[in-house]
Amino acid sequence: MSHSSLAFAPPPSLLRLLLLAIFLLHAGQANAAAASKISAVIVFGDSSADTGNNNRIATLVKSDFPPYGRDFPGGGATGRFCNGRIAADFISESLGLKPLVPAYLDQHYSISDFATGVSFASAGTGLDNATAALPKVIPVWKEVEYFREYKQRLRRYMGKRKTNKVLEEALYLISIGTNDFVENYYLLPTRSAHLTVTQYQDFLLSILRDLVREVHRLGGRRFSMTSLPPMGCFPLERTANVLDAHGCNRDQNEAAEGYNAKLRAMVEELNSDLRGVEFVYADAYTKWTEMLRNPADYGFENSEAGCCATGEFELGYLCNKWSPYTCPDASKYVFWDAFHPTEKAYKILADYVLKTSSV
Repeated sequence: MSHSSLAFAPPPSLLRLLLLAIFLLHAGQANAAAASKISAVIVFGDSSADTGNNNRIATLVKSDFPPYGRDFPGGGATGRFCNGRIAADFISESLGLKPLVPAYLDQHYSISDFATGVSFASAGTGLDNATAALPKVIPVWKEVEYFREYKQRLRRYMGKRKTNKVLEEALYLISIGTNDFVENYYLLPTRSAHLTVTQYQDFLLSILRDLVREVHRLGGRRFSMTSLPPMGCFPLERTANVLDAHGCNRDQNEAAEGYNAKLRAMVEELNSDLRGVEFVYADAYTKWTEMLRNPADYGFENSEAGCCATGEFELGYLCNKWSPYTCPDASKYVFWDAFHPTEKAYKILADYVLKTSSV
């Protein structure tokens, strides 16, 4: 070896320090990656998160027929209230998991499929048991019962230790509450006759708090709590708003905003109260509002009506293959039917939630 090459060689002590620094850097990166790894996406909620559970129960709240699912891979209706995939599917895929979150009641799937993701959500349900009772859908307490059953099945499949690890590293998506207002409080006198909007918000959030605490007790550690959307701007609500020239229903939007402010505060409270748990507030309301106010910025041409049929009131069985006027290109619409977003809108919402909530 020449003297010139020796002149540039670091002393042994410095070399050891450099190697140690490199090792610690890589170890830190590995630990960070391990800490952020999501093992499964586990979903609770309503039609914004139902991937087919209502197909298996006796209810009229269904979407397992065309044109629902017409842009889904394979072109078949799955029970998702959409022309294609929904937000939970996109979130799962973005986290490196499966591109479709299976419905727990779908018998085509086994516990091995559910090990990396499952939806317990039921279209038409709410936090209030009365919301689920009229359409005869799965109440939210039953969704938690299914989760408890799922945990037992998972233990039989992979053992207690691995099950606990999966549940601790899973991301729990919770998207629920819209039906409590538009299909219950503002439609039926049962609650509105006895509770103010503020009181009803508090009532719903107390149920939600109990729900997440129970899921936490059963092993959940990472929660994404989705805000309510500007529900007063849904086509169905605009159609019914005849006294305000079919504009957005301001009372409903204000109810959503008030609920969301309290939900955000509850997320902060839960983060303080529960150790080793991460709750994030998923602000879907903001992105919803942006899409509705400035649809062209997102490539949409219509943000007031749904793609299916007239788009003013049709959803569920009223949105069917015989419905006239259904649009040829759903990607130009924010709404698929009179109540639910298109696959494109769901993708935008999912990307925004992932970007802003540090999931």
